[in-house]
Amino acid sequence: MLVEGRVYLSDALREQLGEDDSLQQLRDVACLPGAFKHVVGLPDMHSGFGMPIGGVLATDAESGVVSAGAVGMDINCGVRLLATDIEAAELSAKTLRQLMLSLETRIPTGIGKKSPQGELRGNLAREVLTLGAKAVVMQGYGNANDLALTEENGTLPGADPSSLTKAAQERVGQLSTLGGGNHFLEFCVVQKVLDSEVASSFSLRQGTLAVLIHSGSRGLGHQTCTDFSKLMLLAAPRYGINLPSKGLAAVPIQSSEGQCYLSAMACAVNYAFANRQLMAHAVREVLREVLNVPPHEVRQVYDVAHNIAKFEEHFGQKVLVHRKGATRALPPQHAQNPEPYKQSGHPALLPGSMATGSYVVVGTPLLSETFFSVNHGAGRSMSRSLARKSISESELYGSLGSTLVSARNMRSIIDEAPAAYKDIDAVSAVLADIGMTRLVARLKPLAVIKGEDEA
Repeated sequence: MLVEGRVYLSDALREQLGEDDSLQQLRDVACLPGAFKHVVGLPDMHSGFGMPIGGVLATDAESGVVSAGAVGMDINCGVRLLATDIEAAELSAKTLRQLMLSLETRIPTGIGKKSPQGELRGNLAREVLTLGAKAVVMQGYGNANDLALTEENGTLPGADPSSLTKAAQERVGQLSTLGGGNHFLEFCVVQKVLDSEVASSFSLRQGTLAVLIHSGSRGLGHQTCTDFSKLMLLAAPRYGINLPSKGLAAVPIQSSEGQCYLSAMACAVNYAFANRQLMAHAVREVLREVLNVPPHEVRQVYDVAHNIAKFEEHFGQKVLVHRKGATRALPPQHAQNPEPYKQSGHPALLPGSMATGSYVVVGTPLLSETFFSVNHGAGRSMSRSLARKSISESELYGSLGSTLVSARNMRSIIDEAPAAYKDIDAVSAVLADIGMTRLVARLKPLAVIKGEDEA
């Protein structure tokens, strides 16, 4: 190990890891050239491809490496939160079902689904890849405030579509689609406000309806990670890099391969921001159609990535921060906070499972030790294959309680059952209990749209 590892777990969560190899994966991450200060394992940590999900790696901007596996397959998988003044208690199950059905006509779900807007071509495709959410806002899908309340204002600089492989370029036709796996679109209620002052600044009021959108860069991001992981694996020996594992294939940041990956990754990041922007627009359309709520009354709280690599300054040094299943959370007064959140720090969004709940939190200055990163949710407690073997369809139904779930085949989402995830309350408490975060609000799911994993 070139640097130490710091892991943030309660005793119960450490025991829950069992034979999960995430700790060994974190040790491997600490062996990458140019690793800076320390590597971080967050409370939702579990085994991933190369680097554990819930892991953070910073590398020296000049002498360090970049690793596609340390960003992850779904580049800029992230979460957007929308707030309303609708009293959730006034919504019947019939109305919630109507909202879900209306959204599903606008947002295709499941693996491999194509964009309802049709194929991206020419200048529009280039604008989405280079400008991100801004490209679709300019087409009328949203407003300037949406951009101001999105990480990086919805555009990660440095994107050049020519850096994408041909296979990746062929996968740009999935805008405004949800995907499968752990992606979801959720109508939820602000169940409990835990910090009234901060919640008020986020437009979150107890008892009101909110909407969570969890999706990413779809096939484009997956293809980009796959292609560049292979390229990095072949290129690493030329730079004298001894890789601890194939999943951590890496090249120097300043190499031609490193620069090409960062450019391609930025394209996928921007694509994901545009994807969530279009889905937010669809949510506003549906709320207007079903509940007669004007679009401007469906306010964006924040949109934040949790699979990304960005150049930042930490401990007085410029570094490339890889966050994989980790969410940025800037503390109060940080210069990069959006203006409305300068005093509080911007929201970090931590989804649980489709029946338990989610948290909105803010970071404190103590988060400097994690490179201003928090967990991205609850984290899995069992693998997808184990969940499919050990959880029955009846157990899944029994665990949902009053939550409405829309999926054509419930058996196809058994690996997303609440039992497959850690306790979001216990996970979120870890950093809060040591003063690294402040819990702002807890959200409870009312109606959840899930995509199936079959194409």
